[in-house]
Amino acid sequence: MARAEPLPITIRQLTKAFGTVHALDHVDLDVRRGEFLTLLGPSGSGKTTLLMILAGFARPDHGSVKFGDAEVVRLPPHKRDVGMVFQNYALFPHMDVAANVAFPLKLRRVPRAERDRRVEQALETVQLGGYGSRRVDQLSGGQRQRVALARAIVFEPRILLMDEPLSALDKQLRERMQIELRGLHERLGITTVYVTHDQREALTMSDRIAVISHGRVMQLDAPRRIYEQPANRFVAEFIGESTFIPVAVRDGAAFLGGRPLQAAQAPPGPGRCVLMVRPERLQLLGPAGEPGMNLIAGRVRDVVYQGDSFLVRVVLADGTEVGARGVASSRAMAAAPAPGAEVTLGLSPADTILLADAEA
Repeated sequence: MARAEPLPITIRQLTKAFGTVHALDHVDLDVRRGEFLTLLGPSGSGKTTLLMILAGFARPDHGSVKFGDAEVVRLPPHKRDVGMVFQNYALFPHMDVAANVAFPLKLRRVPRAERDRRVEQALETVQLGGYGSRRVDQLSGGQRQRVALARAIVFEPRILLMDEPLSALDKQLRERMQIELRGLHERLGITTVYVTHDQREALTMSDRIAVISHGRVMQLDAPRRIYEQPANRFVAEFIGESTFIPVAVRDGAAFLGGRPLQAAQAPPGPGRCVLMVRPERLQLLGPAGEPGMNLIAGRVRDVVYQGDSFLVRVVLADGTEVGARGVASSRAMAAAPAPGAEVTLGLSPADTILLADAEA
């Protein structure tokens, strides 16, 4: 496929309400030229509404959407130069693969010879060369997804929108397609906005992630920063597996069980806050602990074997339950503590994240 010059997207004060429900609440968002940005959030968060407005299938109540320097809020979908991949692929069952892929070119009155060339090129790009004469009902789910993608890129759009395109696939195929889509984006360089509710999918594929809740952007950042430095409790709970332990704040320092916590950042305000704990960041230590680590004491509830890993569930003095995860090697499993044993958990200062007590 030829590389079309990708466009940046600028969204300002975008608002959309359905009755008394604000699907989008004064959203400001910038999508960089050529980047892969994922809109991530639970059902009803507003991410699909935002994508439909970008595509032109819905109009906001207020706000601006620019592709490059051009305002597009009032432009119909077919004039936006946008490729779209839907959740259900939206393929035409009465057409073969080539006719499905050629459909956008036919609408644009591209001559037949050029149309055929570009269709075959698009199919080669998505690893379906030679499949043009196949019927849609002869294809697997992954192949149908590739056909839908070929149709979306065949006319060389400068923006690609994708609405949960992998949700109908089984886990193994879905994970493989995540890597393929990421590789395709790197080759084509199209500005891509991708919607999903799957946080692992977002972390795997994205240059940046916009975490959305109740029509607002909670955090816009690179995947690693979203995971390791969540802006608030909602992001911390939605991305990955977390437990929140109440801690006290006095004189600008945080305390857990009477011990001061060493953290990468100052606690958020006086009074109380919470310590975010991820299972893979906790370490099982000996009774003496380890210098430089924040120490958390508790009693083992049980040890759960999970195939490639195991989880030691520990109950703290205040009744909070936390988990420490390790790789399930034979040596590690043999050394795992027994239920009822008293243990000391360690958390490095770099992994000690303090957040405001209230949810966002």
